[in-house]
Amino acid sequence: MTNSFGTRDTLLVDDSAYHIYRLDQIKTSHRLPFSLKVLLENLLRNEDGRLVTREQIQALADWKPQASQQHEIQFTPSRVLMQDFTGVPCVVDLVAMRDAIIALGGDPQRINPLVPSELVIDHSVIADVFGQANAFTANAELEFQRNVERYQLLRWGQQAFDNFKVVPPGTGICHQVNLEYLSRVVFTREGPDGMVAYPDTLVGTDSHTPMVNGLGVLGWGVGGIEAEAAMLGQPMSMLIPQVVGLKLTGEFPPGTTATDLVLTVAELLRKTGVVGKFVEFYGPGVANIPLANRATLGNMSPEYGSTCAIFPIDDETLTYMRLTGRSEHEIRLVAAYAKEQGLWHDPNNEPEYSQTVELDLGSLVPSIAGPKRPQDRISVDVAPDTVRALLAGESVIASDTMTIIPDSTAIKAEDLYDCGVDHNWPHRPVGITLVDGTQTQLDNGHVVLAAITSCTNTSNPLVMIGAGLLAKRAVEKGLSRKPWVKTSLAPGSRVVTDYYERAGLTAYLDKLGFNLVGYGCTTCIGNSGPLIPEVATAVDEHNLNVSGVLSGNRNFEGRIHPQTQMNFLASPMLVVAYALVGTMHTNLLKDSLGTGSDGKPVYLRDIWPSIREIQDVIDECVQADMFTNGYADVFAGDENWRSLKIPDGSAFVWDAGSTYVRQPPYFDGVGREPVAITDVKGARLLAKLGDSVTTDHISPAGAIAIDSPAGKYLSDHGIDQKGFNSYGSRRGNHEVMIRGTFANIRLRNQLAPGTEGGFTRDFTQQGGPVSSIYDASVNYIKAGTPLVILAGKEYGSGSSRDWAAKGTALLGVRAVIAESYERIHRSNLIGMGVLPLQYNDGENAESLGLTGEEVFDISGLAGNEMPPHEVPVCATDEQGNATRFVAKVRIDTPVEADYYRHGGILPYMLRQLLDNE
Repeated sequence: MTNSFGTRDTLLVDDSAYHIYRLDQIKTSHRLPFSLKVLLENLLRNEDGRLVTREQIQALADWKPQASQQHEIQFTPSRVLMQDFTGVPCVVDLVAMRDAIIALGGDPQRINPLVPSELVIDHSVIADVFGQANAFTANAELEFQRNVERYQLLRWGQQAFDNFKVVPPGTGICHQVNLEYLSRVVFTREGPDGMVAYPDTLVGTDSHTPMVNGLGVLGWGVGGIEAEAAMLGQPMSMLIPQVVGLKLTGEFPPGTTATDLVLTVAELLRKTGVVGKFVEFYGPGVANIPLANRATLGNMSPEYGSTCAIFPIDDETLTYMRLTGRSEHEIRLVAAYAKEQGLWHDPNNEPEYSQTVELDLGSLVPSIAGPKRPQDRISVDVAPDTVRALLAGESVIASDTMTIIPDSTAIKAEDLYDCGVDHNWPHRPVGITLVDGTQTQLDNGHVVLAAITSCTNTSNPLVMIGAGLLAKRAVEKGLSRKPWVKTSLAPGSRVVTDYYERAGLTAYLDKLGFNLVGYGCTTCIGNSGPLIPEVATAVDEHNLNVSGVLSGNRNFEGRIHPQTQMNFLASPMLVVAYALVGTMHTNLLKDSLGTGSDGKPVYLRDIWPSIREIQDVIDECVQADMFTNGYADVFAGDENWRSLKIPDGSAFVWDAGSTYVRQPPYFDGVGREPVAITDVKGARLLAKLGDSVTTDHISPAGAIAIDSPAGKYLSDHGIDQKGFNSYGSRRGNHEVMIRGTFANIRLRNQLAPGTEGGFTRDFTQQGGPVSSIYDASVNYIKAGTPLVILAGKEYGSGSSRDWAAKGTALLGVRAVIAESYERIHRSNLIGMGVLPLQYNDGENAESLGLTGEEVFDISGLAGNEMPPHEVPVCATDEQGNATRFVAKVRIDTPVEADYYRHGGILPYMLRQLLDNE
């Protein structure tokens, strides 16, 4: 394909010729940041005069860094990445779309991924069994027993859909498999007249997709419904972003890790304000950031709100590709292409950025983050007093040595510590006797979960080897974990346990209870399994406020474990240290970790390995053959996977008795033409919510309570509680998921004050009694009453959970009115036909005096082909008093408007495919 700018050329690498689209033919390309150069190439290569136009290319070439109103472009990712929690509903939707196209007289083979789509099963393992040699085997067997219905669907999809591959369970986390194996860095494909080379780009159905940004691959998280459109070849509409440059200088101080860096960056960029923007790392400090640390920074970009957080391609990229077993030709192609296209990092060249921020790596200090948000960094040396202040009901606000609790007064934790002030925290030691006869005490602030989990750190040999060496020295000193701590190790790939074995570190981790529990996301997504039974009983009976410590990336309320009210993110090395002390009250930098076998106190500094010691082990034990051998037959799976019985044919055979996979209702009543947009009249409020309501609060996640609407549904279908599994595993069953939407145990609906969890008031009944959100929505739907949600700032932040939007829509919600939105959730709401409205600046529910008991009318929609930029809203209370205000319509692009007009992205795509037959 040629374009109107005439940029097509040929690149020769090892006697192989590749067509490329030269960026230097665009005169202004040299000034663009790395990420925008990648987007520019994407437009040049895909220009067709219809979806991708010359005007879009020119707008990107003329990018104005400070402009807040940017032009719309159409981005075409090279591939799509999925994990099974979000991937199962994607496959369910594609299967349902095949049913729908058959019903409308179309060809089911039209429903096939048009770009490579890869799904990694990594979210289904639960750490039920821990601290014993058979933990991995036992958890893997339980995983397969629970999820066989879901796995049959995915196995069927693997053989029924073109361009669709599945990495079976027990292999690793999608982001690490992506980093180590799936990523191409420079993509190649066969064109009509030869091979074409271009930057590897992707979207993923997990918000931590930007982990691969550390490799110089541009990608970010999207909802499952957006991913489905990308899979079907639909370009993604987006506004040209602002790009924030983060200049890195200096070097890591001794005793600091990649975790300290990423928590500092999360805090810094949240304060800077990068929501919806790209972040790029540049400057002389980039050379001091190993690839694994870069991946950690990219992974946590959702925690500071950016769309991506990318490093340019350089020698470190090539070194990592060589380490992970990529071919020498691939490596030479990446180097040649990046240098030819101006994508190679030059520390002396500073592109134009919308804003620049600087961080001296030498300023880093050992840190954790929590107790509820990943951006709330706490210096380790003041952590005990911060925790005691929290337990005492006091609150502190963030700075370099303080933590954030919203809507609170400031207490300087470091001053309290230095002055020797003891907070009046509720000290309530409770005696417990464990099953082995051990007698001990449990108290507020004790650590009951210590988990080396998730992709954030288990991609990083520097901190993983560091944790192993720390464990080795702790054991040699005679230390052990506290008996009330549940410990677990869930690496991102099998390579981690390979290099642990080669380094001789496995036995020491096992000795401290960090036995392998599985390869996948466990504690970080709520798959932490039950606490030690006697501990769990004591926590509930005495209402103890206990903690989890994990090397993950998320610690939102109710996410990690329903019995841990405080959860702290930490490096794997600090996770081991907290397991040794068993409490947040110990100052790890000043207090002893315990008494060694020689009767002397042991301090963290006594067992902390130096960076040189860690690097020596890495150089000796982390080898390329681990990656080539580990991924040699990655899609084959074990005997359990290969022996799954699956149906033949191009249409899936739905099992009416399945409680995991059911035919969804998204295409019910969908015809070949969309119905007209209508106003929202006579709506009632389903929920009135505050600031920072995350998709974890909205979307069903974690364990299913037996007395919840979802639990009752499963019980009614003959499932006992031990077979409930998690909400994430049941995303293929809309009946379970509707019942779990807005059911998070920490959700506070201001419409039902005094409640916590999925409760609201049901105004279909006299007086509006308190009801479960699901039961109320059923009554509203029966009454034909549309629903509205009111929310504060940063509505929908967190993971890219499409069910946060799907559940909202299926509950009958027509519109959300919020002060601001996180990017992915706003887009997902539109994708499900829900109207995202935003208060004008300075307005919110409180300033307008909205109680939530009003009847809402949203006008100005009917009669329009496309929704307007703003609409009038009228809220009328029981006395007939009307509050009128104007709300912004947050449908930001013409493509989003098309999705909304069609009732969502799925009906839109179905009609597009029918029209193109």
